[in-house]
Amino acid sequence: MRALTPDFLFSGGHVHAGASLVLRGGIVESVGDAPHGAEVVPMPGRALLPGLVAAHSHAFQRAIRGRTEHRNHPRDDFWSWREAMYAAAERLSPDDLYAVSRFCFLEMARAGITAVGEFHYLHRDPSGKPYADPNELDLAVARAAKEAGLRMVLLRVAYARSGFRVPENPRQKRFIEGSADEYLKNLEALSRQVAVGAAPHSVRACPAEWIREIAGEAFRRGWALHLHVSEQRLEVEQCRAEHGTTPALLLERLGALREGTTAVHGVHLTTHDIAAIGRARATVCACPTTERNLGDGVLRADLLLAAGVPLCVGTDSEVQLSPLEDARQLEYHLRLVQEQRAILDAEQGGVGGLGAKLYRIASEGGMRSLAIGGGALRPGEPADFISVDLDDPSIAGANQDDLMANVVFSMERTAIRETWVRGEPLRLDFEGALPAFRTAMRRLWE
Repeated sequence: MRALTPDFLFSGGHVHAGASLVLRGGIVESVGDAPHGAEVVPMPGRALLPGLVAAHSHAFQRAIRGRTEHRNHPRDDFWSWREAMYAAAERLSPDDLYAVSRFCFLEMARAGITAVGEFHYLHRDPSGKPYADPNELDLAVARAAKEAGLRMVLLRVAYARSGFRVPENPRQKRFIEGSADEYLKNLEALSRQVAVGAAPHSVRACPAEWIREIAGEAFRRGWALHLHVSEQRLEVEQCRAEHGTTPALLLERLGALREGTTAVHGVHLTTHDIAAIGRARATVCACPTTERNLGDGVLRADLLLAAGVPLCVGTDSEVQLSPLEDARQLEYHLRLVQEQRAILDAEQGGVGGLGAKLYRIASEGGMRSLAIGGGALRPGEPADFISVDLDDPSIAGANQDDLMANVVFSMERTAIRETWVRGEPLRLDFEGALPAFRTAMRRLWE
């Protein structure tokens, strides 16, 4: 049993000064005074904070970072960006996927991420044929996360078609499986090797009967259920044309909108959608760094929180791996639109209140979304946390009252000195991962 004693500890939603974080077997044993007989580890000049969570990730998209930041279409938007993503997806070998994913997960760990929900939809070979093991690519990603030291839930994606009443896109042949039964069979096999969740890609990529069947099995098994919901206006328009309603209300009609559901993005939700998600106590996973990069739009986090909707954040396209940036943009995007400040501080929580609220979204909210539990460093929860240097220039001078405001709104990655998972600091082996990553990138782009 060890008692880590930093200057500040953010536990249970509160900043404690001089308290010990007592660890036993990868679990938080207690918070407060160090018990008799514990190995006391002083950590002067440090703050310990719950690990951050990327609840929605596409690790392979790390390979296209920097490849799409130019105009190559008269109207450059999500749909033109998607073609560049397909160009990488159709060329990745299993070794490439592992190398890119491992490097991405190491970068996540350096940014303070301790758990990730990997929304993975590459299943077949480049010709569209299944591998001998239909989960070969899924297992390559899982191995990469394990070697990086992250806790991962593999959200294996179901993909049936290119979209609403549109011709099949040959560039998606690596995503598509033949039936919901085939998908569930493969997910069941995968669940015997790694932690999984169910993930019908979206209402445009899965017909209603797929979503109903997959959601039912997820709820029966206690798996997290994740779907892309209302990321693009065109998606909503096409859903209305096919089903006569919006994506969120279609999920409600299908029985797929429940407390275990996470709606990813949710940028173009109506007031009726928000009310339905609130009734269900479903989660919305925001990905602001990706949503601003793709020009998706602004999430109405204020309306969602007012409706009782839990939020979390995801790194999505991996254009920028910083859950704290995602958390602060929930607030900043609204400030730009509404020309006000502290919009999400409806409770008027004092100097550090809004920072603490946004941090909990980026930590505890993500663990809830992945059906893991924890994320607040309460006794009995996983000992996943980060060690922060209080003398880092970005937050130097922070005290107990304003620590979380400094962390969320000002802290740079340089302040994160260690990332701990299961009560142990991670060894971030970038040197070992770089050669294979460079080889994969050269093969893809040179």
